[in-house]
Amino acid sequence: MISDQAQRAERNFKREERAQDGRKAMIEYEAQAVATRKKTAHLKALRLAKEAQAQTDEAPAKLTKRRTARRDKQQAL
Repeated sequence: MISDQAQRAERNFKREERAQDGRKAMIEYEAQAVATRKKTAHLKALRLAKEAQAQTDEAPAKLTKRRTARRDKQQAL
């Protein structure tokens, strides 16, 4: 039979263990949040740079439509 003092010690141990797990989880969560914000900022900078580059570049020439020989034959008939 487990004594009252041993039961309290066991409960305190489990409580402390859960608290440590909670702290570890919070640290991991915060680290992931920091990494996500850093990655988002980097991707935003890349997107803005690409958009700025696109504005300074000349617009691409319009493509001309090429008719296929089949369409030309049908229209000729």
